[in-house]
Amino acid sequence: MGPQILIPISLFLMIFGIFYIIYSTRNRERLALIEKGVDASIFLKGTGTGKGAPAWKIFVVNLAFLLIGSGVGIFLALLITTYTALNDGAVYPSIIFIMAGIGLLAGFKNAKDLDKE
Repeated sequence: MGPQILIPISLFLMIFGIFYIIYSTRNRERLALIEKGVDASIFLKGTGTGKGAPAWKIFVVNLAFLLIGSGVGIFLALLITTYTALNDGAVYPSIIFIMAGIGLLAGFKNAKDLDKE
């Protein structure tokens, strides 16, 4: 067994170990809370079943704003490289990342307003 096979195996074991620790710790915390007599409704917080918008709606809104921002960034980069003498290799990634960041910021603001409803 060469070192080429050890890397995927160790990566798989690392990911498995992380998930195992997360779930076993969460299970122990829940059992300790149940033994103390705490209401089980605290486990439902943050899953979209309580007040506010479901998590999938917030994800879709953020994804939509990210894609809109990336599309506008590509269009702006095309306009900039067409009408200026700037380097294409620098303009495209920078404008796309800037507009994607602005799109994510707008999506965050919109999701925060959606969560208040």
